[in-house]
Amino acid sequence: MKTPFEELPVELPSHLDEILSACPGYTVARNEAELVELAVKDRSNGWHEVAYDVPGMGSVTEARVCRVHNGIAANYVDPYMRRRDPECMLIADDQPTDKPRFKERFDKDFEEVRQETFEWLKTQELALFLFMAGGAEEGLPAMAVAPANAGFFALGLALLQGILDPEQLPGDELFAPKSIIYVAPPFRHSHFGGKQIVVHNRLPQMHELFSYNLYPGPSAKKGVYGVLINHGEKEGWVTAHCATVRSINPAGEEIIFMHEGASGGGKSEILQHMHREEDGSLRLAWKNGDGGGPEEKLLSLADACDLMPVTDDMAMCHPSLQSDNGGLALMDAEQAWFIRVNHITESGTDPHLEHMTVDPSEPLLFLNIQTEPGDTALIWNHIMDEAGDPCPNPRVVIPRRAVPDVVDGPVKVDVRSFGVRTPPCTRELPTFGIIGLMHVLPPALAWLWRLAAPRGHDNPSIIDTEMMTSEGVGSYWPFATGRMVSQANLLLEQFAKTSSVLHILCPNQHVGAWETGFMPEWIAREYLSGRGSHPFSPDEITPARCPLLGYALGSMEIAGQTVPDELLRVELQEEVGNEAYDAGAGKLIRFFHQEIEKFDRPDLDPVGRRIIQACLQNAPVETYEGFFAGARTADI
Repeated sequence: MKTPFEELPVELPSHLDEILSACPGYTVARNEAELVELAVKDRSNGWHEVAYDVPGMGSVTEARVCRVHNGIAANYVDPYMRRRDPECMLIADDQPTDKPRFKERFDKDFEEVRQETFEWLKTQELALFLFMAGGAEEGLPAMAVAPANAGFFALGLALLQGILDPEQLPGDELFAPKSIIYVAPPFRHSHFGGKQIVVHNRLPQMHELFSYNLYPGPSAKKGVYGVLINHGEKEGWVTAHCATVRSINPAGEEIIFMHEGASGGGKSEILQHMHREEDGSLRLAWKNGDGGGPEEKLLSLADACDLMPVTDDMAMCHPSLQSDNGGLALMDAEQAWFIRVNHITESGTDPHLEHMTVDPSEPLLFLNIQTEPGDTALIWNHIMDEAGDPCPNPRVVIPRRAVPDVVDGPVKVDVRSFGVRTPPCTRELPTFGIIGLMHVLPPALAWLWRLAAPRGHDNPSIIDTEMMTSEGVGSYWPFATGRMVSQANLLLEQFAKTSSVLHILCPNQHVGAWETGFMPEWIAREYLSGRGSHPFSPDEITPARCPLLGYALGSMEIAGQTVPDELLRVELQEEVGNEAYDAGAGKLIRFFHQEIEKFDRPDLDPVGRRIIQACLQNAPVETYEGFFAGARTADI
């Protein structure tokens, strides 16, 4: 047990004082190293079992944890716990929300379960620590309360959001948490039928977050994200769902890319170097040829851009960072990155990331990685959900300070891109996979893409069987606790004020009939790093056949090599053609109409309502150019 809280400059709510007075003991962690030790404190033969007694079920093991050469590895016994359940969030309070309320789903007030949670915590040895949600500059004072045997979960949260040593708190005022996370894993079985449940309770002076599962995604990461979104909604700013990178071309010119998108939309990948073939070439696209053999489109690029990562998933666009020059400034809202590595299937796939995780400067947290105590956790050794079926969501948590060339502090965005996972599109099976390698969007149309935020095809990160569903406003709606229109208005204001930003759309996985992986966003990044983010001239772009896709590029040249036109305009592919393209466009249009109609409410900003009406009337792309003064996609 560490120093009792009554000896520290920390102000706790009365019920937490009662919990700490009644529990068998508690540890106040001061740093990540202490949580690393706590994560495997009760190990036997190298394995620490995270298990709880559940009434009617006996002891239930949630996870097995071991110390490895490069950190801590945790694997969940139940494959369901290896991905985020998109239906996990519930709202307990009576404040305005468009999200499901706890009372609606379970037909009782949450207060009863809240008190039961506190009573259960009184029976447990606990681990606690302090942090600033969102960062020290503009973040919220926060605290975590978890059972001590779930040290790996606490470690994940501490890596993601940082940890404060309570004996070294600055200033003379008491540290008064404005948000507290309470973790009670067995309630998943005793109260919620085995489902992941995360409950937000927005009290007047406190945002309580109750995590009834041990996968960090819904609570330690996205739960804290919900706290920040709620905080920003009150003050009129956005925490964007994006990865951000500074790209430096061979001539030394810099450009900042902000890449948004629903889960699986390529956020983490925008930070990665392009994957190369053994001979160093880039495989732009590939498919089975007419003879059944592989057909490829390759590109040679000797000198690629240098990359300096800025954010991985959450970016604070706080008013204190902004200026009146038409730009958008942001900074990282996290202290570590929660990186999915399902695409790393063998050594050599991504040497940069592999080196960073095999021999890190400090312990990392690995999830869903097959390893043994004392071994080196390898990010391409994914645990099997069942025989022959690898987990689609292996993860590693890497502190920002361990990432080479990371950019600290705020940056100004030059290019704002949106990514979406796309299926193959052919004459035989027309789909929304009609998006070319890169499209240019007017800001008003880019705003609509944030409202619809299609989750896309074959998503590896969450439990979902639908081919195309929506994650909603800004793609962060699954984590927001308030109202859709409130966030839509905040985003609309942001787009209207950032007229100097270039907006683009990039697919991943497929461009028409061709498979591409994440190459479209990498090629777009390389292309714009050389070209710059200034508006396009009329001879560089042409209205896409589907107006929702804005402008298609007339041509794209990189290092003297031309990207095939059929990768820029999918209707040119012989496997697709106009008829299949239009059928796929129809599906995309119907999806957009279905999603954006939800925002057409009286309290939506009038400009936003006009943009939505233009979309519902299938307006041409030129219509979207006139909604925001000073914002021009092209010199037309």
